[in-house]
Amino acid sequence: MKDASGLPQSLLVLGGTSEIALAVARRLIARRTRTVWLAGRPSPALEAAAESLRVLGADTRTVAFDALDPDSHEAVLGKVFAEGGIDMVLLAFGVPGDQARDEREPAAAVRVAQTNYTGAVSAGLIAAGALQDQGHGSLVVLSSVAAERARRADFIYGSSKAGLDAFAQGLGDALHGTGVHVMVVRPGSVRTKTTYAPLSTTAEAVATAVELGLRRRSETVWVPGALRVVMSAVRHLPRGVFRRLPL
Repeated sequence: MKDASGLPQSLLVLGGTSEIALAVARRLIARRTRTVWLAGRPSPALEAAAESLRVLGADTRTVAFDALDPDSHEAVLGKVFAEGGIDMVLLAFGVPGDQARDEREPAAAVRVAQTNYTGAVSAGLIAAGALQDQGHGSLVVLSSVAAERARRADFIYGSSKAGLDAFAQGLGDALHGTGVHVMVVRPGSVRTKTTYAPLSTTAEAVATAVELGLRRRSETVWVPGALRVVMSAVRHLPRGVFRRLPL
């Protein structure tokens, strides 16, 4: 159960090798999270991720999960919830795709959409139902600033995230008053050692924002916060102007 701070004792991560998800898990373990489930395709990377959390003191387990196999989602998530209550589900899986290739190969574009949107709808509804059945919990959904307005450079990925974002907002409205809290997180591009963009962020910054959002029971979190104002302006730019921006 959560305490008055709103932070979870138990966490289920859908997308267990996600850099952002693992940063969130580390931060929550440093606060009070004691049980972590990492769900993802079986791989050495998933096992390494679990071990990295075990050394921090969390009882960490892995479970096989495939976003592209929605028929299996109910059984997989049901197994986790049957082991004990889950205070927070972090929906963190997704693929960026390759815009140029995906335009040439529609099947590849469909795979992006099925992973980022269809798979998320399936897993999100099942997780939300399980949280509602137990009467408490948070569903945290990693969206993206790309969901706000489709760009020429990544409109296939952006459209899939736009669908996910709208779904999560609607799900939050549907669950209002049930004891289940839905929070949508919209990070900018994640900075690496070799890439940097204005208003980009880091996995650790997203983790900090998630913690604060949980404490405040926020419904939408932007990372960095300035993106809220920037994207409000970008969203209302005339299309002809928007096309000419170096985005």
